[in-house]
Amino acid sequence: MAFLFLRLTDYMPWINGLCTAFSVMMCLLLIRVDSIEPEFKISWMALFLLMPVQGGILYLLWGNKRPAFRLRRKLDRAAARIHPLLAQEPEPMEHLRQTDSRGALTARYLSRQGRYPVFSDTEVRYYPLGDDMFADMLPALESAEHFIFIEYFIIGLGTMWDQIHEILRRKAAQGVDVRVIYDDVGSVSVLPMGYWSKLEEEGIHCLPFNPFVPVLNLVMNNRDHRKIMVIDGYIAFSGGANIADEYINKLERFGHWRDTAIRLRGDGAWSFTIMFLEFWNAIRPTDREFEHFRPERHRPAPFVADGMVQPFADSPVDRENVSQNVYLELINQARYSLFITTPYLILSNEILTALCLAAKRGVDVRIYTPGIPDKKMTYQLTRSYFPPLLQAGVRIFSYTPGFLHSKTWLCDDRIAAVGTVNLDYRSLYLHFECSTLLYGCRALADIRADMIELESHCRAITLNECRNSFFGTLLSAVLRTMAPLF
Repeated sequence: MAFLFLRLTDYMPWINGLCTAFSVMMCLLLIRVDSIEPEFKISWMALFLLMPVQGGILYLLWGNKRPAFRLRRKLDRAAARIHPLLAQEPEPMEHLRQTDSRGALTARYLSRQGRYPVFSDTEVRYYPLGDDMFADMLPALESAEHFIFIEYFIIGLGTMWDQIHEILRRKAAQGVDVRVIYDDVGSVSVLPMGYWSKLEEEGIHCLPFNPFVPVLNLVMNNRDHRKIMVIDGYIAFSGGANIADEYINKLERFGHWRDTAIRLRGDGAWSFTIMFLEFWNAIRPTDREFEHFRPERHRPAPFVADGMVQPFADSPVDRENVSQNVYLELINQARYSLFITTPYLILSNEILTALCLAAKRGVDVRIYTPGIPDKKMTYQLTRSYFPPLLQAGVRIFSYTPGFLHSKTWLCDDRIAAVGTVNLDYRSLYLHFECSTLLYGCRALADIRADMIELESHCRAITLNECRNSFFGTLLSAVLRTMAPLF
């Protein structure tokens, strides 16, 4: 891009004025939008000052938070058809009010206007590693008799996908409705170009989300970062692990890969079915009615209630930062302990302030981060947030054996969140994401035990290890200023 602009401006000087005017327009539009965080605005305004000619184009390519108009309109239409199916039943919400009145307020926020309801009658299993999740995925897929829905940010060729692919191919031949969505950019380096057409030839219906078309596709920010697998409507897998060999430690990239996931069996799987169908019918509107996808249609027997579950999605289409609001809710209601695992720690001012205040009021706040980075610049940016957190009393741990990719929160051992949402600007503001809140489930004890076991493989970070010199703190401040651009 730099070469292009230099050559063009040599031959056509008027391009300078045109592009500068465009940058001014983009800057004014950025300032006008109230829902955009101040940090995000400041970072891009600084870039406009540094690169007045190219800044507007760069913002159009990588900074605009809203999806392209056509994609947004399709998703809005699909949501208008499908979201009314997510009605909140009164019994689970009332039971949650009686057992956890503060947690019920968080649940009410997510279920407002029938968006993402609370479910009972759902069995929950927590997986501390992608290896364990994969071991249960295969028999679950083998049991499918009616439909299989798969939606992942990354699907990569290798041992994991080969075994899943073989089952999908057989099931499709048997008449099972098999559908796959993968993010085209997320999978661009691990799948052959046009791989979706190969799956279609095998009877597996497939969609690459937001296909990567160099130059023609300007809106590349909004990626499908979700991880969803639904089988016959009553079994759902989700969490941080994609379908690629590093997530089950069959391929070593950054040491030992540690990830988490959950399996829901019962009514709670319905929200994941709706999330998938919303995407599918936005891009390929093939379903006229959705009742036959409900969990009660195909499940073999009623499930015993194991606390409450509340799967939810976050989207750049709406004007609400749902994931960030849920995380703020967990921080603000924590009374005793708050344990967080995240691969990236790039914090907005709201979350940074809330975490520091929680630690200062006596909450045991612990944050677990990777010991081996997958992106060195992001790793350095993550570490720039350590000093204010440590000074406030937050304890930070580094997973020394490798890369910690899980996105799991545990608040007071009574509420947990397991999903795909990283603590960075892309996950919180630009990507399509999903997560699940667990209220009072037996799996909470498993999450607690996993956090303690994880800590035994970590090294505690001290303030002496952070940049404390004048130039060190200056570098950290500059990195944090540019955080929304990562």
